[in-house]
Amino acid sequence: MALMINSDCINCDACVEECPNGAISPGEEIYVIDANKCTECVGHYEKSQCVKTCQADCIVPDPAHRESKDQLQAKYQQLSLSAA
Repeated sequence: MALMINSDCINCDACVEECPNGAISPGEEIYVIDANKCTECVGHYEKSQCVKTCQADCIVPDPAHRESKDQLQAKYQQLSLSAA
């Protein structure tokens, strides 16, 4: 399942650099996560780095983008091929 940033975001910018897929960017009011790029760090780390770093505890699973670990791994592999 991709992650999302809820309205508790304090715009601290800490999560942006932690995302290995470049999925986090500034939105109109708070940071946003591109579900097409978010793999919850599958393929990179055991735990989601943005969640680990978030000072406001505002990064949560996105119910609109439910994905299994296998689906996240496949997305990671596709993103890796696109970047190469």
